[in-house]
Amino acid sequence: MTGLVVCVAVLVLASAFGLLRAWRDGRLRVRTKDGAVRLSEAELGEELGARATLVQFSTAFCQPCRATRRVLAEVAEMVDGVAHVEIDAEERLELVRRLDILRTPTVLVLDATGRVIRRAAGQPRRADVIAALGEAI
Repeated sequence: MTGLVVCVAVLVLASAFGLLRAWRDGRLRVRTKDGAVRLSEAELGEELGARATLVQFSTAFCQPCRATRRVLAEVAEMVDGVAHVEIDAEERLELVRRLDILRTPTVLVLDATGRVIRRAAGQPRRADVIAALGEAI
């Protein structure tokens, strides 16, 4: 009987974790410590957009990174003055550690000065990216 109770408890906890992760995955959120972070063109290795910049941290083996790259590139083409910068997390470990990037893809939305406005771990939805750009611009 004890084994059955443990099994049910593990299934309930695993299901709750899965639902929480699915709900949070890809949502562009504001983190208070990110608001004070500014990224320069030297740190990114590319120019900042005139109005905003979409920064994507990816790895070579990451499947959702490809879809995220496509979404961010399309949004950057749609909105004037917005740049898309993709950073290989494996090559830029010092920046990954500084920004507390824990998984790929991670997307940062920067304003024109390079200040982090929003952050998403996982693949963000196009509408959420456009809304976050509205705040940054």
